[in-house]
Amino acid sequence: MLRIAVPNKGSLAEPAAAMLHEAGYRQRKDRKELVLLDAENQVEFFYLRPRDIAVYVGLGRLDLGITGRDLLLDSRAQAEEIMRLGFASSTLRYATTPGTVADVREFEGLTVATSFAGVVSAHLAEHGVDASVVHLDGAVETAIQLGVAEVIADVVETGTTLRNAGLAIIGDPILESESVVIRRRGDTEEEARVQQFLRRLQGVLVARRYVMMDYDIRAELVEKAVALTPGLESPTVSPLHDRGWAAVRSMVPVQDAQRVMDELYELGARAILTTGIHAARL
Repeated sequence: MLRIAVPNKGSLAEPAAAMLHEAGYRQRKDRKELVLLDAENQVEFFYLRPRDIAVYVGLGRLDLGITGRDLLLDSRAQAEEIMRLGFASSTLRYATTPGTVADVREFEGLTVATSFAGVVSAHLAEHGVDASVVHLDGAVETAIQLGVAEVIADVVETGTTLRNAGLAIIGDPILESESVVIRRRGDTEEEARVQQFLRRLQGVLVARRYVMMDYDIRAELVEKAVALTPGLESPTVSPLHDRGWAAVRSMVPVQDAQRVMDELYELGARAILTTGIHAARL
């Protein structure tokens, strides 16, 4: 039985559950459930605080986990990232009162407040800066106003919250984070089951990035058409009952689909259809 940690709340929880559902796994219907057995797929899911997931996986109590890269690194657990999942993206950055300091190298002797003390301490050490780090669980942007710190390090999306608090972002990003799959560092046990799980998630990622495109095109224009829709390896081309026409099927990136349809139509293609992909294996 593969034992997998899943976020029980926060910005990671719903997208993780949706991805696992799309990958064919059972998911809990009641948020109070802490453990869910998916006997058909030989997987047991444990719903944990996102910050605790790396600890459980690093100790070997669970085989895999879904968490944020920032939480993984901040935990300093013996766990490693093995797959990116692409949701819950965020950036950890420094901010302070405008006109005070402008770069991490000016933090010498100052105090930095953050919810990611592990990541920030490591970042300061990398730059050779001797500064104090204060750990706060939330509302980090008020730390300067309350005299707890001169600088904060916080997760930034648009920067609106920091600007409303009278703060300005300074320096380069500390860390670019997103959702990731993790496992115990150096662990190679149950490799076949782990790889099957990862293939399922990869299939979901592919299905979200591509659509299947079908169209009819005159036989003499097939080469020009497939140049627009090369697919992953090569498109499928089948003769139609009318020998002067062919049917083409190919995977096309979602963001390019409308443009490709326009170009195919101008080339002479007709009956151009796109359909969603629910699962894939490459």
